[in-house]
Amino acid sequence: MIDSNSINDLIGADVYGSGEAKIGTVGQVYVDNDTQAPTWVTIRTGLFGSAETFAPLTDANFDAGIVRVAYDKAFVKDAPRVEADGALSDEEEQALYSYYGMTDTSVADEQPLYDQDADRGANTHGTQGHDTSGPTTDDAMTRSEERLRVGTEQVQAGRARLRKHVVTEQVTKTVPVSHEEVTLSREPVTDVNAADALAGPELSEEEHEVVLSEERVVTAKETVPVERVRLGTETVTEQQTVNEEVAHEEIELDDSEVRGTTDGTVTDRDLRS
Repeated sequence: MIDSNSINDLIGADVYGSGEAKIGTVGQVYVDNDTQAPTWVTIRTGLFGSAETFAPLTDANFDAGIVRVAYDKAFVKDAPRVEADGALSDEEEQALYSYYGMTDTSVADEQPLYDQDADRGANTHGTQGHDTSGPTTDDAMTRSEERLRVGTEQVQAGRARLRKHVVTEQVTKTVPVSHEEVTLSREPVTDVNAADALAGPELSEEEHEVVLSEERVVTAKETVPVERVRLGTETVTEQQTVNEEVAHEEIELDDSEVRGTTDGTVTDRDLRS
C-alpha cells in the first residue's frame, strides 16, 4: 500500500502495468477522505497525455519514481472514462470498483473519494483561513502550468536508388585514309635506258597493268570501366517551428464577500511567483 507521504511524489511519475509495459504518467491522485491515503490515480495516456484513465492503487507499489499497478496496460486503458476534475460521485466510484472487480468498502454516509488537489474539508492544520473545496493542507494554493516538451524522432522520409541503363549516342571521329592513284610519266630514250628500250620486239602490241590499293576505315567497340558511383547520406539540420497550446492556472482574489478591513481596504497579494 502506498502511504500519504508519497502523494506529492506520485504526480508525474511513470506508471507501468503488470506486463512491464508503460501505461502513461500519473496525472492526479485521489485519496480517502478520512485516512488521506492515496487510493486511485488518473493515468495520462495517448499523444502528449491527452487522455486520462483511472487505476486503483490496491496492490500497487511505488519505488524509484515508478508506480507499478496490478493490471496490464490494455485493461487499464479500457477502464470507464470518468471526469478527473474533483470528487468522484457514488455512481462513478461504483463503475470503477465494478470494472476492477473490487469491493467498495465505503459507508453510505461517508464522503466519497476526492482528488487531493481539489482540497475539501475543515482546517485542521492551524493555518490562517481554510480550504472550502477540500481538507486544508497549508496556507497557500499551488498554481500549475503545462510546459511544452519538444523532441525529435527518426522516421523514414523516402528512398533513393541508383539505376543503370544504356544510352546510344553518335560519336564522330576523323581518321586519315590513303589510296593509290595511277600516274603516267614519259621519258626520252637515252644512252642510259637504250638497252631497256631495245630489249623487246621492234613492233608489237602489249598490255601492262598495275594493281592499285587503298585504306578503308574499320571500327571496333570495346567496353571499359570509366567511373564508380555509390549512394551515401548526409545529415542536414534545419530549423522548424512548432506551435502547440499549453494551459496554465491563474489564481484570482474573490473579495465579493469582504466588507473591508479596519481602514476600509482589502489587500490583494499576487500569489504567482
